[in-house]
Amino acid sequence: MYDFSGRVAIVTGGASGIGGATSRRLAADGAKVLIADINEAAAQQNALAIRQAGGIAEISVTDVGNPADLIKMIDIAVEKWGRVDILVNNAYSPTAAQDTEILETTEEAWDSGIAVMAKALFLASKHAIPHLERDGGGSIINISSVHGLLQSANFLVYEASKSAVIGMTRQMAIELGPRGIRVNAICPGHIVTENIQAHMWQDNPSGYAFFEEQYPLRRCGKPEEIANSIAFLCSDQASFVTGHSLVVDGGLSIQLQENLGVRLARYMQDKPETKLPY
Repeated sequence: MYDFSGRVAIVTGGASGIGGATSRRLAADGAKVLIADINEAAAQQNALAIRQAGGIAEISVTDVGNPADLIKMIDIAVEKWGRVDILVNNAYSPTAAQDTEILETTEEAWDSGIAVMAKALFLASKHAIPHLERDGGGSIINISSVHGLLQSANFLVYEASKSAVIGMTRQMAIELGPRGIRVNAICPGHIVTENIQAHMWQDNPSGYAFFEEQYPLRRCGKPEEIANSIAFLCSDQASFVTGHSLVVDGGLSIQLQENLGVRLARYMQDKPETKLPY
């Protein structure tokens, strides 16, 4: 556990998944948490869970693709609690994860995905920085992905966005360090959120087992494991860490790919009944 008593945290996409677990973790460690999410019902549900556990949470109905909503989000936190100490840029765009090749990727899909996963990060940070600096500094956490480090075909918008997050994190760390603001990124592997569990794996247990086989730990990640990493980077224990992209992927990205390919081929030979996830 870390001590975030007296600190105010904003978590975009904070209603569920990685953002939901992060909101709960920061609140459990004493932070006052503003859950900024486009899904009002889910945000209210997560805020209620935090309050029932003894924490403090409010919500802001926020579409991070709308610049006015980002300003409103910051204003709500300052009006309620007088400060901002932690900003977690986590919100995600399902549109950006559509598996289309570049020639099929529309300009609208590009614009909407970049707006949510790159431009929103810039704007939320820009509006939070004066408050972070005024109150003695703070921490910005940007959620990237292993897709920001290793690319996959047919995910142009997602790959571009998550790569941009890493570059912006480094640039912001250099620029904001003299102001007492640390900026770091998290690069998760496959995290089984509530939505993914319900829509991707519930009816395909053999495909899920195949997915887990790709990881040295032989399992996928949990939202709480990413939340724990975020809490560390926000804490005083990470006071000399900035500009870093922390890979939290169960070892997925450290493997020699040709050996991984051979092992998975053998897995398919041994279990031909496997229904591939893609």
